[in-house]
Amino acid sequence: MISVTVTTPKPKNLFIPITPTTRSPPSLLFTSIHNPPHNQKISYPNSRKSIIPNTHILKPLLNQTQPPKSLYTLPVRTNVQDNYGCHLLHVGDRQVLGLCGLGYWVQGLRCFPWLALNFHMAQGLNLHPSTLQLVQYSANLPMVAKPLYGILSDTFDIGGAQRIPYITFGVLLQVLSWSTLALIPVAGGTLSTQMACVLLSNLGASFAEVASDALITERSKKYKAGELQSYAFMALAAGGILGNFSGGFFLKRTQQPKVLFLIFSLLLSFQLAISLTTKENLLVSPRCSNHHLVQKSVSENLSKQFSDLITAVTEESILRPLSWVVASVAVVPMLSGTTFCYQTQSLKLDPSIIGISKVIGQLLVLSATIVYNSCLKRIPMRKLIYWLQIMYAVSMLSDFFLVKQINVRLGISNEIYVLCVSALTEAVAQFKILPFSVLFANLCPPGCEGSLVAFLASALCLSSIFSGFSGVVLAYLIGISTDDYSSLPLGIILQVVAALLPLGWISQIPISQTAGKRRRRSKRRRAALLPASSSEG
Repeated sequence: MISVTVTTPKPKNLFIPITPTTRSPPSLLFTSIHNPPHNQKISYPNSRKSIIPNTHILKPLLNQTQPPKSLYTLPVRTNVQDNYGCHLLHVGDRQVLGLCGLGYWVQGLRCFPWLALNFHMAQGLNLHPSTLQLVQYSANLPMVAKPLYGILSDTFDIGGAQRIPYITFGVLLQVLSWSTLALIPVAGGTLSTQMACVLLSNLGASFAEVASDALITERSKKYKAGELQSYAFMALAAGGILGNFSGGFFLKRTQQPKVLFLIFSLLLSFQLAISLTTKENLLVSPRCSNHHLVQKSVSENLSKQFSDLITAVTEESILRPLSWVVASVAVVPMLSGTTFCYQTQSLKLDPSIIGISKVIGQLLVLSATIVYNSCLKRIPMRKLIYWLQIMYAVSMLSDFFLVKQINVRLGISNEIYVLCVSALTEAVAQFKILPFSVLFANLCPPGCEGSLVAFLASALCLSSIFSGFSGVVLAYLIGISTDDYSSLPLGIILQVVAALLPLGWISQIPISQTAGKRRRRSKRRRAALLPASSSEG
């Protein structure tokens, strides 16, 4: 190789020529330029010898007015809380997901004691199928008041914390109710005491669910659409899988529902310990908007939060899909209690069979949630809900085939048939709520996360209760009783017809997830332009 030495006069510079108009280098480009000693060499990989420069650049800086393109293309997630401008630590996000994931998992695990309670009421107390269904749906009455719990959570902090105290309070109520059923003999003996404990448990579950839903909704705007909602559904389904599988196993082995009540109360105690040891200052930063700095009376805070909730619910982009999903549940008279009594009293199915069938249903929900998060959410929402509703109606025919014993004629035993298709209807109904949860999370205005999501849950719960009560009336009208299930196929056919009715007003659902959001933004722009135009006039 040839060694080349570059020498220049001292006043000159290889990079900036000396002219009468030459100025010092701009500070945005260089921090210093100097001539190194002649014994300092710079080695190049393609040469065996070195070149001794007279001038070189130290510490080149980027032009701050035009950052490199790579800084824009990197998916950097900000740690500034939207709409509040408050700092949010990444460790807080991890703890939110951990605490909420545990809460949804325990919520899905509630089927573990409920399976034992249903068997105890059906076989131990010998309840009529209609009475059992009334008990099942009446136990959900505390969940109708979820908007009130959401308003309280949005409005009032407890000890500087906004959500976790409500989770702790809700879990504590559940511990008290299920431990009472497990440890006090009198509590499990009569229907009235069992109903009191179940109502207390569902009251606590309502508080915990509202706070967890609010945390998920607050954080969902920082992630991809539907990511956290899918996470919550997967945790819920995972708890349902474990609860139904282990519930049937323990109930078959012990034949003691109180054992299942005690185990579940211990799991709730673990959740209570986790919530007590979690500091909310790592989860939710203080609300920094100006109206939170002003001390207001309790009535003013409640009235303002209630007014914000009414404003949000009456938005056309929220009201129309909300009315559709609520009506789609309410118009179908449910015969779940009657079907359960038919399977246990007429077909004499084992508790483990029913539990495993629920496990398969939760596995379907879990699989569908994963598929939704990967590809189904790209399908237009109206089209997706349309086919889900048709699938929901068709899946109800599985109970018709079971009651008519068509499966036996085809060589399929009742146990195998119940395992494979019995929980399909419940799985489709549960999964249908996921796209609406994603939609309302995207449309939820700041400060109403808890109350709006709670209003959605409350409306769905109220429509479910109405559906259960109408099912009781239907069973009475067509003459279903403990000794006579001959009219049950007619009731199932009426269910299928009712499930197809909501397709008549499917236009209430937006075409896509972003359509409602775009409509709402354009409406806000028009509202903002009206005062300006009126003042100019």
